[in-house]
Amino acid sequence: MSDGITIIYDGQCPFCSSYVSMLRLRDTVGGVDLVDARSDDPRVASAISAGLDLDEGMLVIWEDRQFYGKDAVHLLATLSAPRGLLNGLQRRVFASPRRADMIYPVLARGRRAFLRLVGRSTISADKKT
Repeated sequence: MSDGITIIYDGQCPFCSSYVSMLRLRDTVGGVDLVDARSDDPRVASAISAGLDLDEGMLVIWEDRQFYGKDAVHLLATLSAPRGLLNGLQRRVFASPRRADMIYPVLARGRRAFLRLVGRSTISADKKT
């Protein structure tokens, strides 16, 4: 079992970056390793090789297990400390697997629409160039 948690997310998405920086995980899980999915980090390549579409969801690696998309935000919500207004709100929303299942796809579509609107490429397009 490893210490801490690894979060692979879109570092060029302001919503994703704000979300992962808002989480209060260090108090509950120890070290937090944030990995930009657009980077050349080997864990990104490994996730993509495993068939995970990082344009569709973030990946969380914790206790040698992988959590993707809605399961990742659900896990993060249950692990994050309840301090802070926004952190407490996300915790209440995503701590329910049912709510995470309903809300996460809407957020993912909103992220894709925003990136198109501001002219940012997808992660997969960046990986092809």
